[in-house]
Amino acid sequence: MSLLKEISANYKNSFTGLSRETWVLSLVMLINRSGYMAVPFMGLFVTQSLHRSASDAGFIITLFGLGSILGAAAGGKLTDVIGFRPVQIVASVVSGIFFIFFASITHFHTLCVLAVVISFFSESFRPANFAAIAAYAKPDLQTRSYSLNRLATNIGWAVGVSLGGIIASYDYRLLFYVDGTVSILAGLGILFFLPRIKGYRKAVQEKVKGIIVRKPWEDWIFIKFLLMSTLFVVCFFLMFRVVPVFLKQVWKVDEFLIGLILGLNGIIIAIFEMVMIHKIENKRSPVFFIIIGVFFIAGSFLVLLLPFPAPTLLGALSMIFFTIGEMFALPFINTFVMSRASEFNRGQYAAGYMLCWSIAQVVGPTAGFFIAERYGYNLLWVLLSCLLLFCAYMYKTIKTTT
Repeated sequence: MSLLKEISANYKNSFTGLSRETWVLSLVMLINRSGYMAVPFMGLFVTQSLHRSASDAGFIITLFGLGSILGAAAGGKLTDVIGFRPVQIVASVVSGIFFIFFASITHFHTLCVLAVVISFFSESFRPANFAAIAAYAKPDLQTRSYSLNRLATNIGWAVGVSLGGIIASYDYRLLFYVDGTVSILAGLGILFFLPRIKGYRKAVQEKVKGIIVRKPWEDWIFIKFLLMSTLFVVCFFLMFRVVPVFLKQVWKVDEFLIGLILGLNGIIIAIFEMVMIHKIENKRSPVFFIIIGVFFIAGSFLVLLLPFPAPTLLGALSMIFFTIGEMFALPFINTFVMSRASEFNRGQYAAGYMLCWSIAQVVGPTAGFFIAERYGYNLLWVLLSCLLLFCAYMYKTIKTTT
């Protein structure tokens, strides 16, 4: 009983002290991510429903990445100009409308154009949300605030991809209707439940007078960090883009089980991450924990090389390693990024970091599918593991002084 009480107390303490606005942002993110089921199954949609090649699947996912680059840059700039609240509302509603429209189109080139448009608006949401968490977080609770947001994201992800597997086995196009509808609801949630900060932009503009605000591209420590993070995220992304196709085509795992394997990621994070972050936050530098995470993710790809007769279990083991790595790396990457920023340039720093993810969407799927088709999946897993070990070494060389 004492052990159960201790576990219960740890859970309670890990959620204590966070601001109301942080909880609202996380609840909206939970709703948003619960409908985020179309993109993880995009490769399967193109290959199985549209009956096109894996290269075409990689191309259309790459276009999502191209739109994301433009959206991240625009979203970050607009966040610093007009504020994070209107950017999140418009981005959610507009991307949702276009997702619903996407479901009714079969012409491949039209889908390519829509992929850019959808990802532009969808990705412009992210730097605004990122900056909003920093703005509303209480002092010394920033990492936990980001972890709560990630908790909501991953509970939503677990629900979304698990339901997505069921929906995809019935009709791939339903994925886009659900995704679009939920995105619109998330935007309306921010509109009605996230309060305005009265005079926020005016106050920032007054404070910034006479102050030289550092631009992200003038911060050489941040630039080095971004380069390493871009390479890291390229590898990270392929777990959710190439691995599902590998499980289907090579290991013959059906869509329902693929959805459950992907959903493990969100379930594990939902159970363990907040408690873990509460225990280790402020104990060591963010870079220390990032390196641990990168090592685990490298191991997750090596697991896919094991000769094991039960592919579903092996896929689940790979996802467990990957998720442990994610829980260490991503919250502290978020913290490091915002530690370099101020209230005057959060949007631009957030946009710089989000560009890592956008570039990864462009480079990762195309390169990953190309290597897999030309040289085989085993070589791809070895290459990804080696790149991640290189990232870990380079992160270790980053000095955190200003």
